[in-house]
Amino acid sequence: MLKLKKIRVGITAGDPAGIGSEIIIRALTKPSLEKIADFTVIADKWAFEQASALKPQLSDRIRFIDLKNVKAKNFSFGLIKAEYGRAAIEYLDKALEMLKNGDLDCLVTCPISKEAINLANFNFSGHTEYLAKRTNTKEILMMLLNRELKISLVTRHIPLKEVALSVNKDNLYKTIFMTFNCLKELFLIKRPRIVVCGLNPHASDNGLIGEEDDKIIKPVLNKLKRKLRGSIDGPLSADVAVLKAKQKKYDGVIAIYHDQALIPLKLLDSKSGVNLTFGLPFIRTSPLHGTAFDIAGRGIASADSLTEAINLAVKCTLNLRKD
Repeated sequence: MLKLKKIRVGITAGDPAGIGSEIIIRALTKPSLEKIADFTVIADKWAFEQASALKPQLSDRIRFIDLKNVKAKNFSFGLIKAEYGRAAIEYLDKALEMLKNGDLDCLVTCPISKEAINLANFNFSGHTEYLAKRTNTKEILMMLLNRELKISLVTRHIPLKEVALSVNKDNLYKTIFMTFNCLKELFLIKRPRIVVCGLNPHASDNGLIGEEDDKIIKPVLNKLKRKLRGSIDGPLSADVAVLKAKQKKYDGVIAIYHDQALIPLKLLDSKSGVNLTFGLPFIRTSPLHGTAFDIAGRGIASADSLTEAINLAVKCTLNLRKD
């Protein structure tokens, strides 16, 4: 049998003033990761080296692409600047170019600052939206997961007051359907079992606490139960849905809004948290935390979530090849 080549993973450093460089160094100096893939780090070498002084150097076998896009003068960790937001976007653009050219198989992104990229006139609410726009991807899924749970979002980075107005039969249907396919294709679950959280407390208590669960969620679930052979339940009160998923009665959870997913994920196991984007032309993952400007440059940031993101990117890319 022919020996398969290692998965080629691209890693972008994120905001140069954040913890991205530090956690890349910490993750990629682990011998276990070096065995599973070939890595290309896309960053500014000078800025990267400010963090590398805190930890051992990367192996010579790790490819480094230096975009030289951060000025040394007045550089400091923890600052929110348009220059740093622009640099973070340029790392992404280089990774997208390499993915398009077939030089990389998948992408792992370190945290960017939404404030910094918007100061640089990139008006996006995060990686997911920017990558979708650049790849002309119309339908994407944000799945947040750890070793306990897999939770997909119907709405992402919007104010809570807009959630109820933003949930409709179309985006709910697409989120559930894409989650079903994601679980099958990336995690090789033959018949995924999915539970949908209610929007309102107690999933509206049959209309006593709002009407969205009865008028929007239930009709979509009835339609999908026929299409997906009854492998979907809900709407259930979010606390019940998450508990049952933790007890392995479901493979995936559909959360209506951002914190409905993030709170249980981080309470149960923040260290293994990963953000997975499904629907792009490639696998993209990231750690389930932000730039951590408050501790950047101090040499204390944990690389656990990034390590999980790298492992997941490799696993999902391999599973796609099996599919």
